[in-house]
Amino acid sequence: TEDDAAAAVDAGADKVSLNSAALANPGLLTTLANRYGSQAVVCAIDAKHAFDANGNKIFAVYSRSGSTAANRDAVEWAREAEQRGAGEILLTSIDRDGTKVGFDCEMTAAVSRAVSIPVIASGGAGKLHDFVDVFTDGAADAALAASIFHYAETSVSALKEHLRANHIP
Repeated sequence: TEDDAAAAVDAGADKVSLNSAALANPGLLTTLANRYGSQAVVCAIDAKHAFDANGNKIFAVYSRSGSTAANRDAVEWAREAEQRGAGEILLTSIDRDGTKVGFDCEMTAAVSRAVSIPVIASGGAGKLHDFVDVFTDGAADAALAASIFHYAETSVSALKEHLRANHIP
């Protein structure tokens, strides 16, 4: 809610991230962008590969931690979120999350190329070169990873060095 966002900002948060709340009430993105500025509003999108009724490939959006189909396509929802005032998209691939097989560069690229705001890729990081792939093939502006750092499979400094060696700032 707007009150939840206000509590977070009042407590010192620079940004608020909305996923299920934005799907249930897309106008909340606009309300918060008007109040705090678009740079403070992140629209989180959880999506996976699917097919529409006509057999066309889509990236189906889910809410409630991936448990409820939102009947939206990630590319279209990202465009709408941007139009409504979101300043960033946090795109999580449900298919790749926790798998360590690499980011979903196809979905990330489709969303990244559809909007002019930054897209943060999430889900699937397993090795250092996965980041190179998501920044090049996936056209991501940023990437999120957890498991490879939590379980000390690599370090942030090693990742930064790998990116630098591959000419990615």
